[in-house]
Amino acid sequence: MSDGDVREAATERDSETTDFDAVVVGAGFSGLYMLHRLRELGLSVRVYEKGDGVGGTWYWNRYPGARCDSESHIYCYSFDEDLYEVWEWSERYPEQPEILEYLNFAADELDLRRDIAFETEVTSASYDDEAATWTVETADGDSVETRFFISAVGCLSELFKPDFDGLDTFDGEWYHTARWPHDGVDLDGKHVGVVGTGSTGIQFISENASRASHLTVFQRTPNYAVPARNRPLEADEYEEIRDNYDAIWERARNSRLGMPFEPDENSARGLSEDEIRDILEDRWQQGGFRFLHAFEPGHVLSNAETNEIISEFIREKIRERVDDPETAEKLVPTDHPYASKRPPMDYNDYYGTYNRDNVSLVDVDANPITELTPDGVRTTADEYDIDVLVFATGFDAMTGAILAMDIYGRDGRSLEEKWADGPTTYLGLGIHDFPNCFTITGPQSPSVLTNMPMSIEQHVEWITDCIAYMDREGYDRIEATAESEQQWVSQTNMLADNMLFSEAKSWYRGENVPGKPGIFTPFPGGLEMYRGICERVAEDDYDGFELRRAPDAPTVEQ
Repeated sequence: MSDGDVREAATERDSETTDFDAVVVGAGFSGLYMLHRLRELGLSVRVYEKGDGVGGTWYWNRYPGARCDSESHIYCYSFDEDLYEVWEWSERYPEQPEILEYLNFAADELDLRRDIAFETEVTSASYDDEAATWTVETADGDSVETRFFISAVGCLSELFKPDFDGLDTFDGEWYHTARWPHDGVDLDGKHVGVVGTGSTGIQFISENASRASHLTVFQRTPNYAVPARNRPLEADEYEEIRDNYDAIWERARNSRLGMPFEPDENSARGLSEDEIRDILEDRWQQGGFRFLHAFEPGHVLSNAETNEIISEFIREKIRERVDDPETAEKLVPTDHPYASKRPPMDYNDYYGTYNRDNVSLVDVDANPITELTPDGVRTTADEYDIDVLVFATGFDAMTGAILAMDIYGRDGRSLEEKWADGPTTYLGLGIHDFPNCFTITGPQSPSVLTNMPMSIEQHVEWITDCIAYMDREGYDRIEATAESEQQWVSQTNMLADNMLFSEAKSWYRGENVPGKPGIFTPFPGGLEMYRGICERVAEDDYDGFELRRAPDAPTVEQ
């Protein structure tokens, strides 16, 4: 029996008991590509998306200043030559409207909308072990049966809003950057307060300081923001990119961060501090993640001596840019090494923003916010009148959006219960006790430590190949074993503990959300290492997973 015959027989068999071969939750980069690939297998797929359009993170994050920190020519799909040959980015780093336009373009070019149910939120999913099927329920009361349940909800999509006392008494307007109103917010001439100075806060503050009558920044932890050096992309520059895309994609797929940038040296060992600083200055002028590639990123994140030279280099740049010495010192990070947290980009002279007369910085680490009042914000030291309060406080990262759905595996075990002490997965793809469930860029995968489209494509392609293998070989169930899951989590933690990530409190460990287990969630070994591991697992007939043959599966001729 041929592969096509096996797949056709499997589809006919399952169509008698299920509504779809696969249900995918989310219509961002992950969900759109997953839908495309599964349809290429001839499978029936339903994508559920709670927004009224495609885009995922870029549908919801519409705050003024929202921009990607990966360069535009690699922040896109690489699997379809027509997509990257036709589309042309306008800037080195794309803004949210352009990214959303690109994802709508991809959805139209690939004819994906007909299989997406918009404005539909998945509220629960439960697994039937005997039937090897999932029941997926939505907020509008619908229920469908499916062979495979695939989470494409993203790593940074479930917002985190601090639970400040008095929020219900605040007479002004308040917004979270991750749910910015689609028709915008009037900030002109108002007293605006911003809570948070991570990547989002840095983008928002520098973009909107000129609009506000006064902008008050409530900062708990300063960050190392590297200049992005954003600019328009010239026609001849884009032509050169197109001519070299094959090589660009090859380097990106086989790199640590999913980016095609070569380090100047494999490490900084053997170089003097002056030589290191000369290289850093050159990369500082290049900007963006090219700065992190001044040396092999794994070395930067594992060698404390080199990292401290880099960290101090950035601190000096901050001091040079901020006029007031007291304000400058508040903006200088000293509590964590460079890149041990997500390293933000500076697109619009963030540090220079604090030289404006209408911008003030409040250190809420030294003087915490105690409550919100009808007029604004009260700290242990002062009160601040605020008309519009903006929470740039980020996300319940990596696990929040998955756990927002009530997911129940074998014998009714809830995923929330299983992950009570922190997420456990095998490869960030499969979960023991949750058969036929896949997580795209889930916990313990490289995900947020990489250029996301590269990690997304690798996961989608692995899942697609796995499902094709199951149909070809007559399997109806796949599940990560408890042993492989435990070993993978241990390996992830061991790698993280041997790197400088352990010296920072960050959302990588869930430490921005009170009560969340402090577990390092992304796989820190890099995309290239991870890709090789996943390939070996697949080549060894999905070692680390247990597969069950369907009772009525046809015999596959050897």
